[in-house]
Amino acid sequence: MDVLFEQFSDVTDQRARRATPYLEFLRVNSLSAGIYVLPAGGVDVQSPHKQDELYYVVSGKARARAGAQDREIRPGTLIFVAANVEHRFYAIEEELRLLVFFAPPEAA
Repeated sequence: MDVLFEQFSDVTDQRARRATPYLEFLRVNSLSAGIYVLPAGGVDVQSPHKQDELYYVVSGKARARAGAQDREIRPGTLIFVAANVEHRFYAIEEELRLLVFFAPPEAA
């Protein structure tokens, strides 16, 4: 794939139809990207990944713990998590929508 144009609303609609918290919408040799959605009051059950990861908070309000850091997150927050670092979203007050980028691509 050389180019991708996608409407964010189309990606979020596709994720909702599949009824899964995470939907990968891009995978190339150097990275993968997806959308991760957790409901208000939800539980984040992910475990550390073998890839570096960048989150962008599109909407919602919660707390995030990554390594020794713990912060409130809201729209516009960027979170970088290095490979193999424990991290979690919790105290989710409003549905949390995150764009997630893995480099290299997340293992399937």
